[in-house]
Amino acid sequence: MARPDKVAAVTELTQQLREANAVVLTEYRGLSVGQLKELRRSLGTNASYAVVKNTLTTIAAKEAGLEGLEAQLTGPTAIAFVTGEPSEAAKGLRDFAKSNPQLVIKGGVLEGRTLSAQDVDTLASLESREVLLGKAAGAFKAALYQAAYLFTAPATQAARTIEALREKQAADAA
Repeated sequence: MARPDKVAAVTELTQQLREANAVVLTEYRGLSVGQLKELRRSLGTNASYAVVKNTLTTIAAKEAGLEGLEAQLTGPTAIAFVTGEPSEAAKGLRDFAKSNPQLVIKGGVLEGRTLSAQDVDTLASLESREVLLGKAAGAFKAALYQAAYLFTAPATQAARTIEALREKQAADAA
């Protein structure tokens, strides 16, 4: 018979897993309460960080339809539930792990795809969405300028040729 508090915890975890854009699993063994507070602050408003029980998380992951988390749910586990930009949260975790080696990134899930610790590191090395959109806009702008130049070049060349012919005729007539 399931205890009501555990049923409530599984329900809450299931809801958080469904609402999150990405989930990053970490091992927090050896971190102090102060360090965990600092980690939560470094994640910002786009992610929440919670210590979870592996058994309850396994049940919640199955209910949420996430496969592949069971293998990563070993030892003391905490989860970063990312509701904003996944690369920003991954950067926050990676940077915190660099200065606090006790934090170990185990892996996670992004859009239903299981991520390894290496995948999370790769995600952290991506630039933010705004920067990538800016680069794409710059590339489109450059392509438009090039197209505009190509379309105006024949007309400009024709105008220069006509002007040179007119000047030559004027010089020959004089």
